Formats: sequence, structure tokens, C-alpha cells
Amino acid sequence: MTPTQPKAAKPLLRLIAMWSAAAAVVGALVVGYVTYSGLEDKGMRADPNDAAQLSLGRQIYARECASCHGDRLQGQPNWRQRRASSGRLPAPPHDETGHTWHHSDELLFTMTKRGPAALIPAGYQTDMPAYASKLDDREIWAVLAFIKSRWPKVIRDRQDAITRRDRQRQRRSR
Repeated sequence: MTPTQPKAAKPLLRLIAMWSAAAAVVGALVVGYVTYSGLEDKGMRADPNDAAQLSLGRQIYARECASCHGDRLQGQPNWRQRRASSGRLPAPPHDETGHTWHHSDELLFTMTKRGPAALIPAGYQTDMPAYASKLDDREIWAVLAFIKSRWPKVIRDRQDAITRRDRQRQRRSR
């Protein structure tokens, strides 16, 4: 082995670690999906056209979410790169440039209520807390409605389709 080989191996190891972390997150999202609790049946949902829900969601987002996810939902800088100091990912954007809209309403609700750590395999480190003890279900749905209201129509339509497919799968699996 030459002295340059170990250095060449470092980027490969880093890449493997990144892909492993990504696989863990995807796996956790699947677990969250599987543990969906039938919230649609309880009449709860995020309605970006409901003025009262939007007003409440805007207030709660400003108070509870904007400090990390940004007042314009822009997230933190370099949100896809782990921090050297903690190894944690910065808060992602909730606008159309992020990945929030890639998930169903129910998964977003569960992740907000229980926190990502409850859905992702043990040992995953995150700065995102669970809000179950701080916000009630109505307030969480209001925040999600506010976030959805800020997306362009094409993104909202795509996310609505993801939510519909998720709900159809849940109905078939009951």
C-alpha cells in the first residue's frame, strides 16, 4: 500500500456512510408509513385553503418552527451536509426546494408529533424535537396546512397525490 491509498479510501468510506444514513432515513419513513394511525378517519387533515387553519398554522410556525426552518421556510444553509461538530443535518427547507412535499400528510404529521427519532432507527441524531407534549393534533395539522399553502400549485398537487396514494394503501391494508 502506498501512503495515498488510505486517503483515497476516506471519500469512499464517507460516501458509504452517507448512503447508509440515507437508507436509515428512508427505512424510518417506511416505518412511519406503516405505523400510520388512521388520522384521516378522525376527520383531521391539513387544508391549505382553510383560512382559520392557515391563520393558526402561521402563528404556530412562527413561534415553533421558523427559528430552525426559516421564516420563509427556506431551511438552514447547507441542509444536505452534516455538521462537522455534531454529525447532524441542519434543518431542511419546507418550501418547494426541500423534500417535505415528497411525503404524505400523515407521515409529516407523525414525524412532527413524535419527532424523527421515533421513526428512524435507534442512534439517529436529530435536533428536531417531538411536539406531542407542546402542540395538540389540531395545531400540528394547522402548521402543515400553512406549510402546504406556501408551495406552488404544481408541488401541492404532487404532494396531494402522494397523500392520496398513502391513504389508499392504508385502506387496503386494514
